[in-house]
Amino acid sequence: MNDLLLEIGSEEIPAGYIEPALLALASDVTQRLKDARITHGAVNTYGTPRRLSILIENLADRQAALTTEMMGPPEKVGVDGEGQFTVPAKKFAEKLGIGIDEIQVKETEKGRYLFGLKTEETHDTRDVLARILPEAVLKLPFPKTMRWADLDIHFARPIQSVLALLGNAVVPFTVGDIKSCTTSRGHRFMSPALIDMKQPSDYISCLEKAHVIVDISARKRLVREEIAKAATQVRGKILDDEDLVNIVANLIEYPVVVVGSFDEALLELPDEVLITAMREHQKYFAVIEESGGLMPHFVVVNNTRTKDMAVVTRGHEKVLRARLADARFFYQGDLKERGEDRLLRLKGVLFQAKLGSMYDKTLRIEALTAYLADMAGATDIEDQAIKAARYCKSDLVSQVVVEFPKLQGLMGRIYATKEGEHDLTARAIEEHYRPVASGARLPESVTGALVALADKIDTICGCFSAGLIPTGASDPYALRRQTIGLIQIMVEKDFCFSLTALIEKSLSFYGERPTSETEKIVSDVYEFIKNRMEYLLVEEGYSRDVTVAVTSVSIDAIPNVKRRVKALESLKNKDGFEPLAVAFKRVVNIIRKTERTQAQTVSEDRFESPSESALYESLNAVTGRVGQYLETGDFDCALTEIATLRAPVDTFFDDVMVMAEDEALRNNRLALLSGIADLFANIADFSKIST
Repeated sequence: MNDLLLEIGSEEIPAGYIEPALLALASDVTQRLKDARITHGAVNTYGTPRRLSILIENLADRQAALTTEMMGPPEKVGVDGEGQFTVPAKKFAEKLGIGIDEIQVKETEKGRYLFGLKTEETHDTRDVLARILPEAVLKLPFPKTMRWADLDIHFARPIQSVLALLGNAVVPFTVGDIKSCTTSRGHRFMSPALIDMKQPSDYISCLEKAHVIVDISARKRLVREEIAKAATQVRGKILDDEDLVNIVANLIEYPVVVVGSFDEALLELPDEVLITAMREHQKYFAVIEESGGLMPHFVVVNNTRTKDMAVVTRGHEKVLRARLADARFFYQGDLKERGEDRLLRLKGVLFQAKLGSMYDKTLRIEALTAYLADMAGATDIEDQAIKAARYCKSDLVSQVVVEFPKLQGLMGRIYATKEGEHDLTARAIEEHYRPVASGARLPESVTGALVALADKIDTICGCFSAGLIPTGASDPYALRRQTIGLIQIMVEKDFCFSLTALIEKSLSFYGERPTSETEKIVSDVYEFIKNRMEYLLVEEGYSRDVTVAVTSVSIDAIPNVKRRVKALESLKNKDGFEPLAVAFKRVVNIIRKTERTQAQTVSEDRFESPSESALYESLNAVTGRVGQYLETGDFDCALTEIATLRAPVDTFFDDVMVMAEDEALRNNRLALLSGIADLFANIADFSKIST
């Protein structure tokens, strides 16, 4: 057994491409080895901006043998009357590569047939790798690829070398115009010489001697250690930023860390502006005091050690000084302009060609926020919420946000605070963009939640009214993310007001249209939100059938949907649920197959069986209690009460014929079943539950 080392050397690959590509490479190569019947041990991946590598331990020397029993012609075709094999039988043996005496006759469901064993030809692992490795290299997925020279191949960046080593021998193949070899390269500047790799197990140590830390996890660990050590030089500590560690670690091959300084007067800028200027543009780490305050220092991770690192440090300080001077100029300019002035300038910012300007959108958000505050019973903070809605987008035209787009919302909060706005208003301006991604923070304040909902429902309804509906993987306006955020906020804040009414209100701001058209858009938006709700619930671990059973009834009160799903899931996991579901399914199916009876009330005078009376009495007793539980949102108790109807329902079906010939009798029994169906129809459609 030998280890396999594959290294693809290239020009600098973008940091965000490296780790996903290595995951794909490991998955693809191991699948190809499995398909080729080559066993192996542990799989390790390594990478830097200039190389993607995979090291697989203990590959078998040859493919594993594969013997398959094959069925041939029927006995009556393959064997003549004298018991001798015929020409078709001999051809079958030749096809399998075995002697005619190895053919057997076996009984099958179709009759007696000829059978033989076919053994697949095996090849040396090295020969198999020469075929599959170049295919795996060129199949690597990247967000963007490029071509170079006159080659008809694509990769993230031009490939410069391919190291392919099995044991101590090269695996021969060609990628583009590059032939595989046994050499790698050290650090571009500190160890530029070629490295002749003797065996795969030497890979990490050889590159480390050449100033390349090829193990990504080790490189990240070293970055953390070195930046923390550098911060102590100025008696500070690094502001935690694991995402930046991940980015920086994949921008370098060997970390060389220095600490720099900037003018203390620049600390007058908001911390967020300083941190963003350092992080986003320069990939510098901010340094803070033990108390958490920002210090006039920063830490840089370089990729090369020079003779005089002080010169490098001064260079970084010069670059950052200019960047922060620009930020201060922008910030001071923004402070001279009031929020109302920025709001009016939104008239020149397009939201969407069919949906007007950002100013138009702001007015809709403002009106929707007032409506939502009333719906949610939050009249005590209505003024603050409406003010937040009015200025929630105004910072988009500020100079700082134009320069640093990621600060939208946050700068709005800062500017509102500077103008003396209420804290709830300022916070809501920042929070209304949340959640910005899956799993991200939700608005913490009710004011922020109200403005966020108004913003999201306006975007969703506006896009649907303009025909900008997501299709397949295409969702240019992020409506799926907006919808998930809307659902999560409503659940977290327990906003139980009508979703349908909110959709209708939002659409009303997009002008009048025929009633049928409005109803169609309302239905489409409602269905879109329902699909996202189902997706979220299934992702949380709830059964799909239970989820669909609940959402198919109603999602109008979003927080109650999850409560109903949770209660039904709990009931489903209890003993005796299956016969209960079967009984209720039968009720639903009978009602659906018939038109609703004209008699809306049950007449006890028409009962012929004691089971009818017993079911009617149980239904009346349960209905009152279930109604009380539904009012308080106690769906567990409501379902428990409904479940007590199972026995009288079973007895009813055993004793009477629902579809009796007598129309009055039939209608009376259907009315009784309708009462039961209406009872649990407030919670779920039992016909959609798997039993």
